[in-house]
Amino acid sequence: MPSNVVMRKVTVTGSYAKLSASSLVASVEISTPPDNAGNVLFKCADGSDVPWVPGEYHFFKSVDLSTIEVKGTPGDIVTIIGGTW
Repeated sequence: MPSNVVMRKVTVTGSYAKLSASSLVASVEISTPPDNAGNVLFKCADGSDVPWVPGEYHFFKSVDLSTIEVKGTPGDIVTIIGGTW
């Protein structure tokens, strides 16, 4: 299977949205840039929210981006950098 680079900028809204519309398994760093106006909320499997403060980032290995949902201050962003290797 070929490896592909994954680079995305997702604009956050007040409603939950998936980081990928279709299944995309990749190893990526997900970040909320420090100039975001507020926290970005990541939806957990149990329905609870995990807030990420502006400037927070984490690395995920082999995660399906279509299973991750975010919401927050409209206009804030989430960046996704990595690949399918």
